[in-house]
Amino acid sequence: MDTSKHPFSLLLLILAFFLSHTTAAAELCNPIDKQALLDIKQSLGNPRILRTWHPNTDCCSGWFLVSCNKSDANRVWFLKVLYSHHVSGHISPAIGNLTHLEILSFSKLPNLSGSLPQTLTNLNKLTYLEVSHTNIGGTVPEFLSQMTSLTDLFLTGNQFTGSVPPSLVRLTKLENLRLDENKLTGAIPSNYGSFGNNILYLTLAGNQLTGPIPRSLANGNFSTLDFSRNKLTGDASFLFPNKNLLEIDLNKNLLSFDLSNVKFNLFLQDVDISHNMIYGRIPKSLTKLTNLQRLNVTYNNLCGPIPTGGTLQNFNETSYFHNKCLCGAPLPACK
Repeated sequence: MDTSKHPFSLLLLILAFFLSHTTAAAELCNPIDKQALLDIKQSLGNPRILRTWHPNTDCCSGWFLVSCNKSDANRVWFLKVLYSHHVSGHISPAIGNLTHLEILSFSKLPNLSGSLPQTLTNLNKLTYLEVSHTNIGGTVPEFLSQMTSLTDLFLTGNQFTGSVPPSLVRLTKLENLRLDENKLTGAIPSNYGSFGNNILYLTLAGNQLTGPIPRSLANGNFSTLDFSRNKLTGDASFLFPNKNLLEIDLNKNLLSFDLSNVKFNLFLQDVDISHNMIYGRIPKSLTKLTNLQRLNVTYNNLCGPIPTGGTLQNFNETSYFHNKCLCGAPLPACK
């Protein structure tokens, strides 16, 4: 075509060239991040929930569940894939190429399987890692202990087997550790009383853990301890005086100890020791727990009068029934 005879056509060509180069230059998404996300999408079965992840669009502009950090050269810092039955497959090793991630979550994805990729250890900036309510299994990887920037590690409701890794105590910045609702076996690691200086929320509930609770946990900095629905045995009385402890749940284990002289942290808010073999009396010291909002001592071998005072009479009979011979308000009067 002789463009000198068709100036309008020449103008269109120039405009098309300009727009194509302007669009390319304007894309914010880092090409390494973009390719990693597309690889992840493919490994998850190209689900409908990720239909906005298109190679011809900018991952920093409109890709669902992804966020870029403008102050960090528009690198992807946030990725949460959640609530979808259409996601299937596995987590791609390409996740390790998103090296500026700070928050990563795969949650409520029942058809997500496989294991955690070791390339997660490339994510040196990651503070929050959640893989919960999926079909991912295998053992809890030892390499997680290399992810020393983590403050929150949530591995709830998966198919993890084997033991609880002692190596996780190397994560000295942890504030939340959830390994509940898996198929973990064996004992609670004895070194779990030495998780750095942060106050830790720790739950190992709903597994198949056995043996005694390590006495070293009495010295740990815990706000919450949830060891419920396991097969733990022996004494747990040494846990209750912990100075930072606000919530403790030990229900549905095989624990057996005398409650009569147990000391409690005065700031405890939630105590559940139901469905065990705990004996003795309810100690008078419980009346000093003025912040106590929930108490459950049901299905044990406790006996004697329920002390009066504090908040103990604020709870109804469902906090106390099915014991050997407990009596007094809110249960029937002692004879």
